[in-house]
Amino acid sequence: MRTLILVAAAALSACTVGPSFKPPRAPTATRYTPPGGLPNSAQSIVLGGEPAADWWTVFGSPQLDALVRQAIADNQTLAAAKATLAEAQELARAAAGAELPELSLDAGAGRQKYGKQFLGSLFSLPPFSYVAIGASVSYTVDYLGGTARTVEQQQALAQYAASEADAAYLTLSGGVVTQAMIAASAQAEIDAVGELLAEDRRNVDLVRTAFENGSVSRVDVVTAQSQLASDETLLPPIRQQLAAARHQLAVLVGRAPSDWVPPAITLDALKVPRVLPVRLPSELAHRRPDILAAEARLHAATAAVGIATANLYPRITLTATGGLQSLPFEQLFDRSNTAWTLISGITAPVFNGGRLRARRRAALDELAASASRYREVVLESFGQVADSLDGLSHDAELLAAQSNALAAAQSSVDLARESYAAGNTGVLQVLDSERERLTARLGLLRAEGKQRLDTAQLFLALGGGSLPRSLAESASVR
Repeated sequence: MRTLILVAAAALSACTVGPSFKPPRAPTATRYTPPGGLPNSAQSIVLGGEPAADWWTVFGSPQLDALVRQAIADNQTLAAAKATLAEAQELARAAAGAELPELSLDAGAGRQKYGKQFLGSLFSLPPFSYVAIGASVSYTVDYLGGTARTVEQQQALAQYAASEADAAYLTLSGGVVTQAMIAASAQAEIDAVGELLAEDRRNVDLVRTAFENGSVSRVDVVTAQSQLASDETLLPPIRQQLAAARHQLAVLVGRAPSDWVPPAITLDALKVPRVLPVRLPSELAHRRPDILAAEARLHAATAAVGIATANLYPRITLTATGGLQSLPFEQLFDRSNTAWTLISGITAPVFNGGRLRARRRAALDELAASASRYREVVLESFGQVADSLDGLSHDAELLAAQSNALAAAQSSVDLARESYAAGNTGVLQVLDSERERLTARLGLLRAEGKQRLDTAQLFLALGGGSLPRSLAESASVR
């Protein structure tokens, strides 16, 4: 009894070995770009703002919104991430069960015979049958907190799985938006090249007619035909880009490319948001899923040091059994048939080839590595936001330049056609001006597409919006 009192006192005064996890401090930076480097963009940057949960709705396309919702409902990668989260949560619950005593029920029947020397020469028992029923309780005294650290580690790994599920959600929505924008840009370029080819064919007809009338040479006819053939080579790579984007969209929504065709979303239908809410760096560290995942891994590594430390010390276990035993055909449930045992045990590591201490040193090394990885993820996230902000600034400059280039090229085309009709210039001048207009037109379309893509990339770099609460909880609701 005295031993039990001492063990209970030790359990009550238990300490938890190993370092206790403390969340990393929030970054002290207040901006993403150097002083004076805040992008000069037509889009208004609101530092300290909070993106909407459905961040893709800022592009004002109901078709895009429906496409993202369909992907969230049917994407297989997201479904796998949710299942992995559910698995991690169940493992955490299983680990928590080790903090409680383990109770089991036992029942059995048998026949037994003792050897002659077991009871001595004065006693001799014939073979006999017996029946028994009872319960047993076992408990490992967690006086060093090793079990508690194991539970803490599993809970941290469950949080890591939750952050990975959030990252999968963000990656999925970003992938759908990106591929939809690529498809819209490719379709706009295909339409622009189609207009050019129509003009090229008109020019070929015009030069042929002039050649038949004797006003131009065959060289002019061959030049016009060569220009048409050259422009026709522009279409295949753009069509391939469009097809690849559509195939990727099909995969993202959980469909085979042969069985599903994405809705046609035009580039003009994707509005450019004029106001861009940008989280502060200190807030970003608490919202980006990859940063939260790195923090959870750091937490798990911290708990692992405590587990490895607790394994260096003795382990105390308490076991109690109680039940009823009797011979067949006798009254089993009789107080005289009660049997019980109460056992305490201690297991101390004496020699293990240095394995336990090596594992503790390895856990400390992993903790240092996890801390460095966390800091690296934070720095990379800041760099991505800075790149996106500067990219939007350059997009604004490029859009202005391409708009001016297109206007100048269109004026050049109009003048060349008037001069050609008046007989003052040849067809080559008209074709050259058409080439400049096409280049400017395609450049403007690409700049418009890039601005939309960079806007989406900014939202992704910021960690998207506030994730739906159901995403983190869906796996835990069984």
